[in-house]
Amino acid sequence: MLDRTRKKRPRDTNALAFSVVQEATGEAPPAPKDTRDSAAVALGRKGGLKGGKARAAKMTKEQRSEAARKAAQARWAKSDH
Repeated sequence: MLDRTRKKRPRDTNALAFSVVQEATGEAPPAPKDTRDSAAVALGRKGGLKGGKARAAKMTKEQRSEAARKAAQARWAKSDH
């Protein structure tokens, strides 16, 4: 799974080169400490894990079919075919 807490790299070429050199030589500043509340993070993850199943359970068969069709069209629209 992707680590979404990574710092974004600068888009400017010179700033990017500077940050790469700092990382390579070990001079980069330490990453900021995670200040999120662990209980809130766990609660949000718990809700996120059951959200799709709960939504699907409330939908009719036709609604689920339409949502799946729409999702498939969106995936095909962004492909390189």
